Amino acid sequence: MTAQPQVQTTGLQAAPVGELISVMVKALRAFQMYLPNNPIYQRAIQNVQAACPAIWASVEEIELRVLETEFMWEDQVVYRQSNKNESLTWSLFKDGMRAITLRRGVEASELPLLLSIINQARFLPPDAGDDLPTLLWAHEFEYIQFRFIDFFVGDGSGAVPQVSGEIKQDGVSPAARKAQVVEEAPPRAKSLIDIEEVDSTLYFLDDAEISYLAREVEEEYQRDVRGSALNILFDLVEVNTNNAVRQEIIRILERLFPNLLNAQDFRSAATVLRESKLLREKLGNLPPEQSERLSGLVAKLSEPAIVGQLLQSLDEASHLGVDAHAAEVLRELTGTALEPLVSWLPNLSSEPLRKMLEQVVDRLAHTYPNEVQRILKLPESAALLGMVEMCGRLGLHQAVPGLAEAMAHTDPAIRLATVQSLGLLGTPGALTVVDKAIDDTDRNVRLAAVRAAGTRGYKGALRRVEAVVLGKTLKDADLTEKMAFFEAYSAIAGVSAVKPLTAILLERKMFRMKEPPEIRACAAMALGRIKAPEARDVLQQALEDKELVVRNAVNRALREAAR
Repeated sequence: MTAQPQVQTTGLQAAPVGELISVMVKALRAFQMYLPNNPIYQRAIQNVQAACPAIWASVEEIELRVLETEFMWEDQVVYRQSNKNESLTWSLFKDGMRAITLRRGVEASELPLLLSIINQARFLPPDAGDDLPTLLWAHEFEYIQFRFIDFFVGDGSGAVPQVSGEIKQDGVSPAARKAQVVEEAPPRAKSLIDIEEVDSTLYFLDDAEISYLAREVEEEYQRDVRGSALNILFDLVEVNTNNAVRQEIIRILERLFPNLLNAQDFRSAATVLRESKLLREKLGNLPPEQSERLSGLVAKLSEPAIVGQLLQSLDEASHLGVDAHAAEVLRELTGTALEPLVSWLPNLSSEPLRKMLEQVVDRLAHTYPNEVQRILKLPESAALLGMVEMCGRLGLHQAVPGLAEAMAHTDPAIRLATVQSLGLLGTPGALTVVDKAIDDTDRNVRLAAVRAAGTRGYKGALRRVEAVVLGKTLKDADLTEKMAFFEAYSAIAGVSAVKPLTAILLERKMFRMKEPPEIRACAAMALGRIKAPEARDVLQQALEDKELVVRNAVNRALREAAR
């Protein structure tokens, strides 16, 4: 027996080998269920190829011993499946394979080919003339080596011959064995036809003809048969004026369309939507009832339950990218899809899918303002927060009444987002709602409201803001909230705020102590924002104040006033 090269296993653990076997088993399932042009079939091959570099980083080859229900590598079990009907090792073992060696480079083409051959051999009928060894014999493998036993011929030593590219059994090649059988066979009757005499007809085609046939076969496998059938249906609707025929075709499309979506056949679904739209535009003699039924396909697509299933399937397949046909289907959605779309956006894991859906949502929000209003009035809707934020981002001024109702929501996060969106809109109606939010029970909502009113200089909020600044409410607030109210007061009141702020910063009235240092510092900063001469004069008077925090605020306010 030929001596085998020593396999270097330094640094290689069993886990990468086990992972390779695992993805090979999963790939065999995909080979059984899908055609080669299916994305799942192709992804299975990619997964097998991706599992190999971790092995080649440590060794140049691995040898797997094939037992009935196990793969052994370096005396370690790297795969076990006791159910023989599902066991990869049993599929190899029962056909005589006892070992297989994989070398670096096998993943490029030979390993997918090997899996395809194993899958073919597993489903051969019992009376088939081929088995796994003969199927492997038809291919020249450079990076794979097999060891088989001969069930019928042996020398009693138990030795197993090694094969590289060509399968040999007990040192006798298949070609030599075939010649020996022919030589020892009895004479054949002249009336019988030998298959060898007609087998040569397979080779009458020249290379150009064989290439042509191969191209035609490949094109036939890749041809969109379902799309062609759909085109025929739409052509019949266009050329046939018989209403009964048209009604039947439309009924077929109505039953077929949901099945296309469930099967994720977005190419065919997009064809149905596109051609239905063209038919409604082209056929002037199409009865209204039939036109409405064709339009109903889009309405069916936009149902919340179907939209949710569609988005879930697209997100689960996000690693394949956003299918162009799926994008075409989503662009046909109507207003009823807005709520589920907005609900799903925060949960999507695919960034390309998220960006594409945001474009769809923006279009729907502009096109269907009544649907936006409806969702804003649903306090229990999962899409409410996203819809509120979208109104501000898109500048949907017609959504102000709905946002006003959202301000009554019990969740502070909803109220905060509503105030922020109203502040971005900045219309008088929006700022009226913002003004009321200044008295909100939640600190963050109050801060957002007073900042929005101050940024816009909204005079309608002066009464509420002034009451807070000149009253005692702020004494228990934190510094951030105090500063927000004083800055808003100076922005809204302007020069008329100088006198009240001066009283807070400088004056000490009879039987009343000066305001706390933090309040006086806020008053100084507010005076600095007014940038009027009389405000600067007041700040100059407070430069020598006893309180450090007040002096720092005065100096900072003077610097800001000088800008």
